[in-house]
Amino acid sequence: MERQEPPSSGSLSTSQTGHAVYEPCQEAIATLYSYLDGELTPDRRERIQHHLDDCAPCFQAFGFEAELKALIAAKCRDEVPESLRRRVADALKAEEPMS
Repeated sequence: MERQEPPSSGSLSTSQTGHAVYEPCQEAIATLYSYLDGELTPDRRERIQHHLDDCAPCFQAFGFEAELKALIAAKCRDEVPESLRRRVADALKAEEPMS
């Protein structure tokens, strides 16, 4: 298996498993779910996107997680019975303040 070299910029540290981890990779992995959920500031999202464009291992990790999230969202949806929808709507209407 060919090993991808991390981007040349960024400082090197060691993970708990003893593998070399570069600072931009640490940031990308730490923000993976926030990135996928659209919860990052535009500036931080852009910085992570630039890193993903240059770092194949991180790009692959993000791609896998994005596919997994989409699969779960597609397969784990239950239909809500219409009777329950009506009961919830009626309860919400009953809670509305009178004008």
